[in-house]
Amino acid sequence: MQRDDYLETAVRDVLTADEPAVDRRIGHAALLLATAGAAGAADRLVTQWHAVTGRPASVLADDAVRARAWAMLFEARGDRPQWADALVPLDLDAEEQAHQALLARRASDLDGLFDGSPVAGVVSAIAPQRPDPVREALAAADLEAWAAKVENHPNPDVATLAATRPLAARLVAGADPLGLGTEWPDQCAGALIAALRERHPTGPGTLPELVAAILRLRGQRAPAPAEAADLEAAEHRLGVRLPGDYREFLRITDGLPADVVFPRLLPARELRADGAVVIVSEPATILLTHTGDSWRAVEVDLAYGSTAHDSFRALLEHHHRLLEASA
Repeated sequence: MQRDDYLETAVRDVLTADEPAVDRRIGHAALLLATAGAAGAADRLVTQWHAVTGRPASVLADDAVRARAWAMLFEARGDRPQWADALVPLDLDAEEQAHQALLARRASDLDGLFDGSPVAGVVSAIAPQRPDPVREALAAADLEAWAAKVENHPNPDVATLAATRPLAARLVAGADPLGLGTEWPDQCAGALIAALRERHPTGPGTLPELVAAILRLRGQRAPAPAEAADLEAAEHRLGVRLPGDYREFLRITDGLPADVVFPRLLPARELRADGAVVIVSEPATILLTHTGDSWRAVEVDLAYGSTAHDSFRALLEHHHRLLEASA
């Protein structure tokens, strides 16, 4: 599995797919993170998915294998997170026997043909023809052999992996069979949560509420509002009338201190211009640009490319979503 390709596809699915496909994607990603030993990232992803969609966590475990997978992982980690209260408790000994029978089953040419359908489990059992080397590796509890056989699969079957009871403890302990690394699970969870919040915006309604929410998530206090004289002097110096939402921002707080991933927003008296561009941060990575009466806020990133937002408020809303995703 290629981590970057997986994450790019997953984010696109969350932003554009229909709701059942989004649920399947989040369910797969959460199990993927959990099988890499990143239980915290998995729990955070599921909790935020539930918060923005309102759908019960049982949707993420709506077939026998996925329900079994979560149950085995919870047993291995020794606790059940709060979101798992929506899942039906299982008889793990009986589930282990059922899973061993599944692993021993020979493969059918119809396997996977109806993935996502309620009849998938039925049709996949039709006309078994050959041994399945992936299931055989799991039946033998050979984690390394399983990883070698799925390394090029874009969406490895981590549910069947996690449901294999003899391997669950190794997974929870951080065996990381797919080589995701220690940092990628948090990056994956954060990106998917940000995509969920973009799909289901729930941000504060007014600009003062938005600024207050940002400061609360940062653990910072706002500077005093800009004085009217400072604002007028800034506009005179710059030779432009600043956009209304940015003027309102300065009247709420005269700039903002830097955050871990966000530069210091300048107070009115420190604003400067470079041609038609107003520089509003230090370092100069947040810019206001205008064409006629239309203003845009631009985030400059020389490594990954710049991002243009339709307004200064849209920039703050984007920053707020990223803060929520990492909270």
